[in-house]
Amino acid sequence: MKIVLRLDDLTVFVRTADAGSLSAAARALEISPALASAGLKRLEGELGLRLFARTTRSLRLTDEGERYLVHAREALRLLKEGHDTLMQAKDVPGGTLKIAMPSDLGRNILLYWLDKFQAQYPGVHYQISVSDRQADMYRQPVDIAIRYGKQDDSSLIAMPIAPDNRRVLVASPDYIRKHGRPASLDELARHNCLCYALDDVIHNNWTFYPPGSSAPLTVAVRGNRCADDADLVRRWAVAGLGIAYKSKMDLSEDLRSGRLQVLLPDIVGEATPLHLVCMHRSQVTPTVLQLRDFLRAQYEQM
Repeated sequence: MKIVLRLDDLTVFVRTADAGSLSAAARALEISPALASAGLKRLEGELGLRLFARTTRSLRLTDEGERYLVHAREALRLLKEGHDTLMQAKDVPGGTLKIAMPSDLGRNILLYWLDKFQAQYPGVHYQISVSDRQADMYRQPVDIAIRYGKQDDSSLIAMPIAPDNRRVLVASPDYIRKHGRPASLDELARHNCLCYALDDVIHNNWTFYPPGSSAPLTVAVRGNRCADDADLVRRWAVAGLGIAYKSKMDLSEDLRSGRLQVLLPDIVGEATPLHLVCMHRSQVTPTVLQLRDFLRAQYEQM
């Protein structure tokens, strides 16, 4: 029996499995739930298998669905890889890049850098996810991620963009006028420190490297504001509401314009290198390498 599979039906199946919801998959694909449901039914009909067990309140993969999901993912990956290979055969960057990036850096720095890259290479298209929660590259539809920090997952390919980037301690001129400039790390205890939270963990222990010391010093801070969005913490600092401890890259425009000033400049902040991360070696395409080089050049010009 000849089986005819449609690419869009496979896509609906994988997205539904990832989202755990047909309606969520439909929204992500920008199609109607009815169209998504029809695609799933058509795929099940062609395969002669029941891929999902459905009730009025839940949707879960059957055993057959779990096994078929592995092959469906691989089929979609290979098709995309084939498409990108054809695009790159033209020696001009092109194709669709699905990129995950952190909120503050994404909105205020990378957005403009990616615009410049696309203006130079119009054949490149983006699908961008902006969040401070680290994308699960094994489950989410992401080709590359731009991430801060040391990359501990040895199964991922991490390419440095800003290897020497560090955190800096900052406040606005208005805050400094009202509350003074701390003369030492010990004085942070009397200041309102703006904290960042991720995965319900509040990052209120700030690590520094004082001059003449090879050992890090961690200072416990407190304040009246905390957010799980790094962009919001930066905005609070610019508004004069407290002291922030953030990646210097995130703050580059605010420091250049004078909206924020570095406090205790002789004290070295915590390292926050920036990497471009891929899951498979096959994803390190000429377009991705060109983007990496472009982002590196932009950083070096900051």
